[in-house]
Amino acid sequence: MLKYLSRPAVKLVERYLPAPFIFVLLLTLIAAAAAIGVERQTPLAVLRFWGDGFWDLLTFSMQMLLVLVTGFMLASSPPVKRQLSRLAGKAGSPARAIVLVTLVSLAASWINWGFGLVVGALFAKELARQIRVDYRLLVASAYSGFVVWHGGLAGSIPLVIATEGHFTADRIGVIGTSETIFSLFNLAIVAALFIAVPLVNRWMLPDDKDSVYVEAAMLTDEKPRNGLATRPAEHLENSVSLAWLVGIPGLLFLLDHFLLRGGGLNLNVVNFLFLFLAIVLHRTPRRLLDSLNEAIKGGAGIVIQFPFYAGIMAIMVQSGLAETLSQGFVSIADADTLPFWSFISAGVVNLFVPSGGGQWAVQAPVMLPAAQALGADVPRIAMAVAWGDAWTNLLQPFWALPVLAIAGLKAKDIMGFCLIQLVVTGVIIGLGLTYLP
Repeated sequence: MLKYLSRPAVKLVERYLPAPFIFVLLLTLIAAAAAIGVERQTPLAVLRFWGDGFWDLLTFSMQMLLVLVTGFMLASSPPVKRQLSRLAGKAGSPARAIVLVTLVSLAASWINWGFGLVVGALFAKELARQIRVDYRLLVASAYSGFVVWHGGLAGSIPLVIATEGHFTADRIGVIGTSETIFSLFNLAIVAALFIAVPLVNRWMLPDDKDSVYVEAAMLTDEKPRNGLATRPAEHLENSVSLAWLVGIPGLLFLLDHFLLRGGGLNLNVVNFLFLFLAIVLHRTPRRLLDSLNEAIKGGAGIVIQFPFYAGIMAIMVQSGLAETLSQGFVSIADADTLPFWSFISAGVVNLFVPSGGGQWAVQAPVMLPAAQALGADVPRIAMAVAWGDAWTNLLQPFWALPVLAIAGLKAKDIMGFCLIQLVVTGVIIGLGLTYLP
C-alpha cells in the first residue's frame, strides 16, 4: 500500500516543491508578512529584524560546511571506503539496501546529528555503486534516519536543561538526561522508530518501471593520480610523515578530551575528529586536498541559504510571531494533551526556526509556564518540543542540504518519500508522547 501511496506523493513533490533556495525566499516573505499582519509590526521594524539577524548563524554555517567537507574527506579515504564497501556488500538486494542504509543512518543520527547526516549519505552512495536500487529512495532513506537525532545523545534541548545555570534553571531547575533522553517514553519512541522507519522505506520501494537508477560510474570519486614527484614542494605534498606529524597529535588531543578531561561530543568535536582522521587515513596532504576539492563543490547551498534562515529566525523571535504560534496551541491543551500540542507547535515553528537550541529559547517561555499551570510533566514537554523540532525536518529541506550535496540530488527528488515518513513518524511520536508512561 505504501508503495502506491508514495507514488503520488513523489510526483506531487517533484512537480511543486521548489528548490531549497526558492523555499527559503518564500519562507522569508511569509514570515515577514505574518509579522506585519499578525503581530502588527511595521515594515521598517521587520526589515530591521531581518537585516540585523541575517548573519547570526555565521558560526553555525561554518560548522555545517565543515560537517559536509570533513565528513566527505573522511569517507573518501581508502580505509573507510573499503569498510563502507564491505558493509554495502552485505545488502545483497534492493530491499535490504534500503533497510540497511536506514538503520545505519538512524544509529549514527542517534549518536550525533552531524555524524548521521554525513555517514548516511556516503553509505547510500556506496550502496548505489554495488546494487541496482532506486537512488532517490536510497538517499531519502539515509536522510529519514535523521528524525531521531533530538531524542538521542546529542539532543540540544535535553542537554541544555541538564546543564547547570541554563536559562530556565530558575523555573524548572536542572533536569537530568535520565528523565529525558533515557526516560522510558523516549527510549520507547526511539525503539519504535528504529522498527517503523526502515520498514516504511522498504515498503515504498518502487517497481522497476517506476524506479530511478544511477550508473555506478557516475558516483565514483576516484581521480587520476599525478606521476612521481619532481619538485621539492611535490615531495612535501606527498609526504606521509608530514601528514602524520600533524594528524596523530590531533587524535591524541581527542583522547585527552574524552578520557582524561571527560569531554563530551558536540559539533566542533565531531568536525575535529573527522578532519584529523581524514588527515591520517589519506596519508598524504595531496590526497587530502584532492578529496577537499571534491567535497567543497557541494557546499554552495549551505553558504548562501543559512544566512536567510538566520534572518527568518530573527523575524520570528523578535516580532513575537513564534511565541504567538506556541501560545495558540497551548491555549487548547490540558495536562494530558499538552505534550501532543507542544510537539505539533514545535513542528510548525521548526519550519521557520530550524535550530533546536534556538527553538527552545523561543518556546520555553511559553511551554514551561503552561506545563506548570496545568500540572503537566515538564521533562515530557521539553522532549515534545525536541521531537517536534526533529519531526518536520522531514519536510524542511534546510537539514537535507549536506545529504543532497553529497548524493548529487535535489530536494524534490527525495521529499516525496520523506512526506510519507512525516505522516508515519508523526503518528508514532505523537502517540508515544501522549500515552506512554
